[in-house]
Amino acid sequence: MTEYLVKRDEDIELIRKYMPVPQCDLGAVDSLAESVGDSGIVRGYVWGDQAGCWQHACCLADANDLILATFDKPDWVHRFLGILLEKKLRFVESMKGARFDLVETGGGAASSTLISPSLHAAFCLPYDRMLHEALHSLGFRIVYHTCGGTLGIEDHIVANGCDASETLAPPSIGGNQEPWEFAAKVRGRLALIGGLDQNQVLTEGDPGLIRFKVRELFEKVGSNGGYVLSLSDHFFDTPLEKLEVYAEAGRSCRY
Repeated sequence: MTEYLVKRDEDIELIRKYMPVPQCDLGAVDSLAESVGDSGIVRGYVWGDQAGCWQHACCLADANDLILATFDKPDWVHRFLGILLEKKLRFVESMKGARFDLVETGGGAASSTLISPSLHAAFCLPYDRMLHEALHSLGFRIVYHTCGGTLGIEDHIVANGCDASETLAPPSIGGNQEPWEFAAKVRGRLALIGGLDQNQVLTEGDPGLIRFKVRELFEKVGSNGGYVLSLSDHFFDTPLEKLEVYAEAGRSCRY
């Protein structure tokens, strides 16, 4: 994007009137599920630049302006979010029967590294909950994505009704608490996905560090189950041999 689409308050009505909502391609999902089988997890996504309403709004308008608008004109922000929610719920209807193991919602703009817990409660939680209720009514499991900042919103994430939380980004990669600190606060209420620093550990670290961090996450986060070890974000420049060390270290963690 070179500029935000929403430049004036009234532009959100243009989004309501004209922005199209696609249909989920059930045939493509079915084909993918057949090819993956039991060898992996097939993840789906709710339509939009981001899956969550607040996160989608932050792609259409500047996040700084939206944060100020929550104080200056909160009714307008809720109108904006409601327009996006209505479109997302229409897309969810088209997902009925899709063979997804997980459906991702949320997005990094809801992280507590960007907005406060009180703003999250007011402008993320209600819309997340309605979206999740619609997905659960179709039998989907939901993973709620926050790019790292979870400090102070642990109970909000539980309350939104998701089944799992990611990415558990540690402070070394921009998060604001360690994965095991978050895990202790939500223990038994959510499954967890993520936790490994993809830059300083996987891409730049030596095999010994990779093995140590994988074992640390298993012992501190995953030893009681309910945990999928994963990177906290993409690993664009990671050498293949380090991915192999990572996979080998994961396989060595047994219950």
